[in-house]
Amino acid sequence: MTLTHVIEAIWSLSALGLIILVLLHSPKGDGLGSLGGQAQLFTSTKSAETTLNRVTWILAVIFMGMTVILSANWLPK
Repeated sequence: MTLTHVIEAIWSLSALGLIILVLLHSPKGDGLGSLGGQAQLFTSTKSAETTLNRVTWILAVIFMGMTVILSANWLPK
């Protein structure tokens, strides 16, 4: 397995994670995020939303970074 394949795998997983996390965000306290029993995992809804925001931003940065690396052909073939 080459480095390019590893980066592509990370890129794909971050894209899938972003899709899932964006669907979990609740715009006004409703939405798909309320279906998963989030209130049981966190002490409050505010901490759940804060955690979702942080993880979403981290995955977005990883996804965009991998996109730049893959599209610029900076990796050896």
